[in-house]
Amino acid sequence: MNNDLHVDSSTDAGTDVAAAARAWFEANWDPNLELGAWWSLLAESGWGFPTWPRDRYGREVSAHDAPLVNLARREVGALGPPAGIAANLAGPTILSHGTAEQKDRFLPGIVRGEIWCQLFSEPGSGSDLASLQAKAVRDGDQWVINGQKVWTSGAHIAKYGILVARTNPDLPKHQGLTYMVIEMDQPGIEIRPIREMTGRSIFNEVFLTDAIVPVENTLDAVGSGWAVALTTLANERTMLSAGSFGSSGGGMSITKFDLTARAGDLVREVKPSDDASSGGVGALLLSLIRQYGRADDPIFRQEWATIHSLLEIARFTDLRVKGAIERGGRPGPEVSVGKLAASHLLRTLRETMFRVCGADTTLWGDDAPLGGRMHDIGFSSYLISIGGGTDQIQRNIIGERVLGLPREPSVDKGVAFNSLLVGTQLGSDG
Repeated sequence: MNNDLHVDSSTDAGTDVAAAARAWFEANWDPNLELGAWWSLLAESGWGFPTWPRDRYGREVSAHDAPLVNLARREVGALGPPAGIAANLAGPTILSHGTAEQKDRFLPGIVRGEIWCQLFSEPGSGSDLASLQAKAVRDGDQWVINGQKVWTSGAHIAKYGILVARTNPDLPKHQGLTYMVIEMDQPGIEIRPIREMTGRSIFNEVFLTDAIVPVENTLDAVGSGWAVALTTLANERTMLSAGSFGSSGGGMSITKFDLTARAGDLVREVKPSDDASSGGVGALLLSLIRQYGRADDPIFRQEWATIHSLLEIARFTDLRVKGAIERGGRPGPEVSVGKLAASHLLRTLRETMFRVCGADTTLWGDDAPLGGRMHDIGFSSYLISIGGGTDQIQRNIIGERVLGLPREPSVDKGVAFNSLLVGTQLGSDG
């Protein structure tokens, strides 16, 4: 079995990118640097977020060639850039919809490891996000926010949140929304942790009572929040897609790091030629199969090959999404295909891992298989089927936009939001 990361550097551009990235990491990676210093150096170099614009911490590397940068970094053994909601969701959304002033203000913290959260879902507005009821009322040069959000990952440690609130209940539900950036450390925000079956409390309920957002934190035009949210959701589904599981770097990060820590102490990744990477789930499974002496078992070899094939298919789908963005377009239904593939992949991976480990599946903690990571993957596999839009929503999108099936009946099209019976109450004023 060979678990080497597959990337194509056959083009001249790809060869140049790979060589330049490798040279920079070899010359600049120092495991003794403090984490904050390393992330700052990486951000200024453009190699941390290579697909971003050159004047915004990037190098305008194509989506096709971007994996070569990650591979070069891993070969050198260097720590990757910050990941998670700030870098994967807020950053790209601000790049697409923010003003120059907003980019100047928010991007420096994002590329240097600030924690952000996503204030979208509500108790009565999950799959039907456009029916959200949190209200934003203009008061001079600020918005006053009242409402409740739920399933907010990392809210307890976040500096900022990306928030969608209703600014005009007299318009149909998709048209009266506005997207804004809110500071989380203020008196009007109460955060209550939600205990998960993993034992952690990454998710939270967030209660907003006369919370304040400066008007200059409004992203794009007032009332265009749904269009901006679609950009965020497309990036979220890409982040949670199966393609993101095949290599290290990216993905969901809900940890607040000590920026004074030694950067080298945080490197968990290993070279692609080694047994396992902390990022690639295919490599993790391969490591587990070898650890339990199942490498010659034809059944487990076939199951590993199946997962490897799913990862490769997902990687190509991910490249199509990134290619659409690179051409200046908006990601299409490919993001839903990738997101749905992630649910299938993690369920398959979970069941295979549990069969490999047998009774050891019940172990927990550092002495468990893969130091407990197997349990994390098993329990977290349910998250992917819900977060970023449920599997059912993704199937609806694929059915309507790819297969051309009829849309589900919509009785609220063109109806003012305050006339609708939605969520947990009647309209936004009921």
